Amino acid sequence: MILENLRCRDALIGTLLALGLSTSVLAQNAPPPPVAVAKPIVKDVVEYDDFIGRFEAVDRVDIRARVSGYVDKIHFTDGAIVKAGDLLFTIDQRPYQAALDEAQASVEAAKARVDFAAGDVSRAENLRKSGNITGQIYDERTQTLATAKADLNRTQATLNRAKLDLQFTEIRAPIPGRMSRRLVSLGNLVNANETVLTNVVSMDPINFYFDVDERSYLAYQKLSTGSLRVSSDGNLNEVLVATSNEREPIHKGHMDFTDNRLDAASGTMRARAVFENKDLALVPGLFGRIRILGSDKYKGVLVPEDALGSDQDRRVVYVVGADNAISLKPVRVGSRVDGYRVIREGLKGDETIVVNGLMRVRPGIKVDPKLTTLPATAVAAAN
Repeated sequence: MILENLRCRDALIGTLLALGLSTSVLAQNAPPPPVAVAKPIVKDVVEYDDFIGRFEAVDRVDIRARVSGYVDKIHFTDGAIVKAGDLLFTIDQRPYQAALDEAQASVEAAKARVDFAAGDVSRAENLRKSGNITGQIYDERTQTLATAKADLNRTQATLNRAKLDLQFTEIRAPIPGRMSRRLVSLGNLVNANETVLTNVVSMDPINFYFDVDERSYLAYQKLSTGSLRVSSDGNLNEVLVATSNEREPIHKGHMDFTDNRLDAASGTMRARAVFENKDLALVPGLFGRIRILGSDKYKGVLVPEDALGSDQDRRVVYVVGADNAISLKPVRVGSRVDGYRVIREGLKGDETIVVNGLMRVRPGIKVDPKLTTLPATAVAAAN
């Protein structure tokens, strides 16, 4: 029984060895796997960098009353678009109209006193020439005229202030833009320069603020044009922005401001761009992605995304040698240009690389290369 078991075991081992040998032989005799290969694209490129930021209004004003009183009328709808000077609120005008009427009456009385005092001075002048009054009486009447004129100036100032107060009962939009909701209702008492009634934000143009890391900022300082500069060679530095629901930036604007120092806490530089907003689609508070010029023009090596593989923590491409053998080449990738990925280090541009079929290759094996030509843009390749 034991002998029979040993014979079965030896037969099984022999069978397995034969299968392993035949598999090895088949692997050695298998034809090289076909793969698509191409030369990288070498052309003048300009890189762009994307940063996340937020839209903010150019102007934002909290609306407050300049006189105290009760809200009598509200003239706008919440969220309405208004022009500068549009009437928003009216404070009860009756107390201020009464004060204006009183000030007007005081002015009239002061004018009458001035006229009477002027007549006294004129008569005293004639009487003094004839010697019928003393010089002291003339001086007293002259003083009375001067006092009356001063009272007229004071009452006129009071009248002007009363006119201003009455004008301030009509609260108007200081800037064009979109209104927020009303924060008070009819009949509410508001205190001058304290109570916030609502707020208004400008909509067109609109600012976009974003932060640039220190390393990128230092790199931008070496560029001859673009990046964070407000203008280059006398021309505005144009940028693009996309909202969170847009895949590519389509809104055109230009750089407007870069702060004078880096934030010590975050190590970033605050920058600002300005965008037209004629259709009012961009709203303060929205997140966005801005694209700015990231490099000067240079000869770049570009490869398709499908040609890039991974080897642990590095990116690699598979290069086909003269004997059709595959070798692994680590690369440092950059940004996307025309749908391709810029290779900053690792390729010269004259190599032949695998662009399709990476799953069938590994370093050292030989392949059957099928040479293709990459189109100028990856969009054309997709079509």
